[in-house]
Amino acid sequence: MGRKSGKEKAKGDDPRPTSLDPVKGFKLDELTSTSQILIPVDPLDRVIGQEPAVELAKLAADQRRHLLLVGPPGTGKSMIAQALALHLPRARSQIYAISNPESPERPFVQIKDQQEVEEEEARRNRAKEKLISPVDAPVSAAEKLGYRCKHCGTYSPIGQATCPNCGQFKQGSKDQRVTTASLDLSNMFKGIEDMLKVTLNKGGGVGKKVQTTRMIKGREEVVVYESAGSRIRELSQQALEARRELEKASPKKILLPLNRNNFIMATGASETELLGDVRHDPYGGHDNLGTPPYERVIAGAIHEAHEGVLFIDEIPHLGHLQRFILTAMQEKVFPISGRNPQSSGASVKLDSVPCDFVFVGACNIQDLPHIISPLRSRITGSGYEILVATTMDDNDVNRQRYVQMIAQEVVKDGRIPHFSLDGVKEILKDGRRRALEQDKQKRSLTLRLRDMGGLIRSAGDVARKEGADLVGSEHVKRARERSKPVEEKIKERYGAYQAGVKKEMSKAQEAYSSPYNYWNENADDIAGYE
Repeated sequence: MGRKSGKEKAKGDDPRPTSLDPVKGFKLDELTSTSQILIPVDPLDRVIGQEPAVELAKLAADQRRHLLLVGPPGTGKSMIAQALALHLPRARSQIYAISNPESPERPFVQIKDQQEVEEEEARRNRAKEKLISPVDAPVSAAEKLGYRCKHCGTYSPIGQATCPNCGQFKQGSKDQRVTTASLDLSNMFKGIEDMLKVTLNKGGGVGKKVQTTRMIKGREEVVVYESAGSRIRELSQQALEARRELEKASPKKILLPLNRNNFIMATGASETELLGDVRHDPYGGHDNLGTPPYERVIAGAIHEAHEGVLFIDEIPHLGHLQRFILTAMQEKVFPISGRNPQSSGASVKLDSVPCDFVFVGACNIQDLPHIISPLRSRITGSGYEILVATTMDDNDVNRQRYVQMIAQEVVKDGRIPHFSLDGVKEILKDGRRRALEQDKQKRSLTLRLRDMGGLIRSAGDVARKEGADLVGSEHVKRARERSKPVEEKIKERYGAYQAGVKKEMSKAQEAYSSPYNYWNENADDIAGYE
């Protein structure tokens, strides 16, 4: 056999592995592209550089502890909270708001576990009716319900009182033909009466029903047929028994379903979104016109997070609502009532609604003084406060985790190519530069990964536009220019930020604008930008 060319040999005998596991470790030179990287199944293992925080998050999931994550934006606080929720078991209960006949404005709370919910669902399935064509129903039932003409046997919609074939009233006596010659006054009123009856029964649900018997496997059973628009509802004896059993129960509404999301993000939530509300009804709880109070109750985020995680970023923005969070954490129940005093829902209150959640809060370092001390005390009394890292050492292990982060961002985006080895090295170079510029840390890699994710996507967009199979170093370099903060671009163009503001400001703005241009002139607000 002849020798392989150098190109064929490199292609066919490449010693580099086809997959690389960051958990087991690998050499950077083994990498051809980030498509080789095995992304961890556990979401918490996808968080890089925050090992102490990840360890405590796993403990918080096992022991149901609260967490306060402190650090700058883009360091993985939200990712830790979401991953923690995936370590919690699924919800085990379903919560109902039940009608209170004696005091409708004070509905009851009912809690059912998974077994009870499944048994109730089985009863509902047994109570389900079967919809059939009128042609498939017994002749007597089809005639009594108004689908079949008793005279000629023609089937027609229930809304037609007269048969389109023979012209007689479908349920009337023989020779009740609708003609001007034979229609006397009594027949006319009888026809109107029949038509009204049929029209009222047309929509089904409250329509006529016919009860009869039939033989099933040698046993006689009761069966009921009801009108249901263009079809007939067939209720077997089993369905009738199950329906009667369900009708005995008080009317209720599912407030929190069994199969619900166990991660609730309430960042920026209003008072009603956070604590729940009771919808307004102009007719109040009127029996015939209004909506019953129990049906108007809406759960808040603290209730939706029951048995799961309630995550709130930028906690100080909640202001006085922090105290409600504290109460819910302490009592593990919180009432739902109408929040608007001018609404009919203001008189409705549902007491003791469960809200046993794991609280994960996040904030920036400068916002710590604005978190009320009782809330922080509750968190530390049953949880942990974590200062997230902003950099990690630039070593072999951490460089492998950085490659993992690049692969995760590519997969998450789904629209950009994977990175080649030289593209990865360029990203690592940028990670070192940012650690030095932003955190004054030498021989380190930045963990402000939201910004790094923006650079990765921008480089991917450049490569995609050029039709490249992989993102290389040149793509990253061009993306770096595109991804510069606008303040940096202003400095490059005008020499200084204020010079750019002055250059672009019109005469009218100079005359009437504050020195801070469009900023709030309040001294406290301005201090926040300094």
